[in-house]
Amino acid sequence: MQDLRISLVQGDTRWHDPAANREYYGALVAPLAGATDLVVLPETFTSGFSNEAIDRAEGMDGPTVAWIREQAAKLGAAVTGSVQLRTEEGVFNRLLWATPDGALAHYDKRHLFRYAGEHRRYAPGRQRLTVEWKGWRINPQVCYDLRFPVFCRNRYGVERPDGMDFDLQVFVANWPAPRAHAWKTLARARAIENLCYVAAVNRVGRDGNGLEYSGDSAVIDFLGQDQVEAHGREQVLTTTLSAAALAAHREHFPAMLDADPFELRDPAR
Repeated sequence: MQDLRISLVQGDTRWHDPAANREYYGALVAPLAGATDLVVLPETFTSGFSNEAIDRAEGMDGPTVAWIREQAAKLGAAVTGSVQLRTEEGVFNRLLWATPDGALAHYDKRHLFRYAGEHRRYAPGRQRLTVEWKGWRINPQVCYDLRFPVFCRNRYGVERPDGMDFDLQVFVANWPAPRAHAWKTLARARAIENLCYVAAVNRVGRDGNGLEYSGDSAVIDFLGQDQVEAHGREQVLTTTLSAAALAAHREHFPAMLDADPFELRDPAR
């Protein structure tokens, strides 16, 4: 592993306007070309968090998938964020992971936000995703997933021998301001319990439903301490994750060796 430069893009997503959002976020990330390794956009960054956006959901051959691949190539970095995408199995809140070589992976949000009725309109994901980038193993998740520590749990010796499942956990979100304390607390808990870095990216502004978002995007280290934190305005923050510091912490405090074994199962089985 080498050190990893990561950029958090905390934007004010335009409501139900994919073309405007692609232009908006494209302008925000353009200065990052050659200056970062990973760019993280919010959840549903082309529409805002809306059950009504399902009617305009694109396919995997649509303009947003092409756009995120284009951004990865332009920036020379991995780019990730979630959008509504339609497949033969339904419409998913799908996190896309694009790299400069043209590769594309995805993760479908597993925990759908019942409080807002997301579970009635969108299809749930089944499998957790781990990607490898610049020597790091990274587990990307979406918003409400943050509240489910079993699904988020890092394990030792399962996905790789004599190692942990992941080194960095990424959460992309549209997390309203009234629940900001939970957002901040849970993100730091995930970093501590998983002995990993956490990058948590939320939006700002007011959406079409009148909900306010305070941002509070952050990169948090394995001790639960903020490396960088954004607040309630549009911001793009870049910081560097230390591979040596993470390795030293795990060697000094090997709590993963005392963890309880468990298996993640497909909920459809």
